[in-house]
Amino acid sequence: MKTIIMGCGRVGAALAHQLSADRHEVVVLDRDPESRELLPKAFPGEFLVGNGYNRALLERAGISTADAFVAVTSGDNTNIVGARIAKEDYRVPHVIARIYDPRRADIYQQLGIPTVASVRWTVNRISQLLRHRYLDPDVTFGNGETLLVRETLPAWFTGRQLHDLEVSGQIRVVAVTRGGHSFLPTVDSLAKAGDTVSLAVAATALDRLRSFLDKELGS
Repeated sequence: MKTIIMGCGRVGAALAHQLSADRHEVVVLDRDPESRELLPKAFPGEFLVGNGYNRALLERAGISTADAFVAVTSGDNTNIVGARIAKEDYRVPHVIARIYDPRRADIYQQLGIPTVASVRWTVNRISQLLRHRYLDPDVTFGNGETLLVRETLPAWFTGRQLHDLEVSGQIRVVAVTRGGHSFLPTVDSLAKAGDTVSLAVAATALDRLRSFLDKELGS
């Protein structure tokens, strides 16, 4: 996974270190060249100086091939501009933005950009969102303990009870979209090919959901 991180403060530097330790390709952008000192001396990624929403800098960072863009500067305005450019202009598949003022959360939500609060969320939570980027989180609740996730069911699940996806207190199917129409499933509802399910998932259960689907797919 190639990730561009805009902002090399404590959160950005820690996230860059964690992702690179997991052997992901990481490029860090920051206006202050001295912020490079927050990264480990042996940091294997790239560090570029400049505004993270500058298109020339973004293209130099390789945004056209980036899998993820994380905006974690110290300013909400900067983060939303950078995140919006990454999502709308460069179609980066997964964009996450840090937010200080919760009153602006609706702006990010309308843009389809997951947000992380500066104090209440940790680097591990951002990393978790990136690792599970193929599970599509539409909405986060509270401090991110619960996510609303959409997943198109693979063919192997056809004919099985949708209730089989559920784990008490961790995963619950809340809606199914089929043929352009949605409905609330009952305990006896069966999956059909092409169903897209919306699931309420505890953040701690993302690994369980993903591993369940991967195991059945034989990956």
